[in-house]
Amino acid sequence: MLYQVLDVKVKGTEETAKLYTYFLDNSEEMDPNRTRPVVVICPGGAYGMTSDREAEAIAMKFLGAGFHAAILRYSVMPERYPVALRQLAYAVAHIRQHAGEYHVDPEKIIIQGSSAGGHLAASYGVFWKKKTFLAKELSIDPEILRPNGLLLSYPVITSGQKAHRGSFENLLGERYEELADEMSLENQVSGDTPQTFLWHTAPDDVVPVENSILFFQALHALSVPAELHIYPVGGHGLGLADEETRGRDGYGVQEECRSWISLAIDWIRHLQ
Repeated sequence: MLYQVLDVKVKGTEETAKLYTYFLDNSEEMDPNRTRPVVVICPGGAYGMTSDREAEAIAMKFLGAGFHAAILRYSVMPERYPVALRQLAYAVAHIRQHAGEYHVDPEKIIIQGSSAGGHLAASYGVFWKKKTFLAKELSIDPEILRPNGLLLSYPVITSGQKAHRGSFENLLGERYEELADEMSLENQVSGDTPQTFLWHTAPDDVVPVENSILFFQALHALSVPAELHIYPVGGHGLGLADEETRGRDGYGVQEECRSWISLAIDWIRHLQ
């Protein structure tokens, strides 16, 4: 396996993000020319931190399924929008431009995000082409930035009635009033938004389940393929919902929700 830690530095900021990459080796004994999907993981943390519970343990599950994985430790407050979005664009461009070297299938770059990381992933899904500055700053064809799928775990989506306001305040700072409506992603879905897998728990009292429902409805209205799983039990921020991502206070173990990762793996395997 090729493990790297890459600096992600974009114009207009001194802040440097880190991209942790886990690229599986090919084998002469099996298939020396194999290419694999890659899942770029954006941990949650309300744009105030990036959670360990939604990072490497999830990456290991994807590696075990035969996919490559990468974790973007993107910039959080006091950095504001669009710094993290630009960092994610850089990461996707880097992976696609080096797809041959990394044995990546360039048509299967999936962006995964949990909670506020889900907002970042979904922001990228709706803005990768719409926000033309992303391609201009990297001096590349916008198609290099195309995500092929979104995988969203209990994502922050709406800035409306069901918002997790703290995430938007951390993301936007003093520009909150100016940009909150624009960052309500259910209103930004277009035909360029990639197919999406979402999961949420119905009792989530931090990021209400309506966030996923609103995004699913927007995708469905435009005939963008989408899959939504709502679990009737469980809270917010479950990670893998097992002992591996259990918090030090014991929180996060929810047996009924553990199936999400196998469902997501199956969804990736059937991406067209």
